Amino acid sequence: MTFCLDTTIIKPEKDVKIENAVILLHGYGGDGKDISMLSLNWKRHLTNTIFLCPNGHEPCPINPSGYQWFDLTKDDPKYILNETIKAEKKLNQFIDEVKIKYNLENDKICLSGFSQGCMMSINLGLTSKNKFSCVVGFSGKIINQEDLKQRKRTSTNILLIHGDSDQVVSPNYMLEAKDFFIRSNIEIETYLIKNCDHHIPIEASSIALNYISKKIK
Repeated sequence: MTFCLDTTIIKPEKDVKIENAVILLHGYGGDGKDISMLSLNWKRHLTNTIFLCPNGHEPCPINPSGYQWFDLTKDDPKYILNETIKAEKKLNQFIDEVKIKYNLENDKICLSGFSQGCMMSINLGLTSKNKFSCVVGFSGKIINQEDLKQRKRTSTNILLIHGDSDQVVSPNYMLEAKDFFIRSNIEIETYLIKNCDHHIPIEASSIALNYISKKIK
């Protein structure tokens, strides 16, 4: 079976049964191989887990060798929202393909992502019919709170991690998201990493691994 998105796949050790999946979504201008680096440490502790790292469905104008989930060349919230809905449709198709291929339900799948990938993971995790095991987001935000409030269908548990020195996506967005999730009765944990800009340090990776280990049974 071929997925609708080009995907970097990290499988468990030979003959180990796949019982869970972690879908990792890269940031703006990145690709699946970039974000798959997280799995190098995680897979040693999540032995029955397959890691799937798809490329965005569109090439990125500012980095022709990278991809995007939605276009950021226009600073128009309505345009950006429309573009994210297109990405959601493609990612939901991808998730359905993963579920069929590996015989998994939503509660056996963690959605995780960095920056744009975090934003998409939040939307996917809360607009699906059934809860995922969890959403783990790095350096992201809620794309459009009013839209998400209207389309929210489920209450997937969420972990958000952000650097306190992030100049690309302000850490204030994590606090705004936390407030939104609390008001929406969604279980939320947040961590602010000191002296960290727009990337995923080892500390953030370890916090995320510990969280996912508890959520994936």
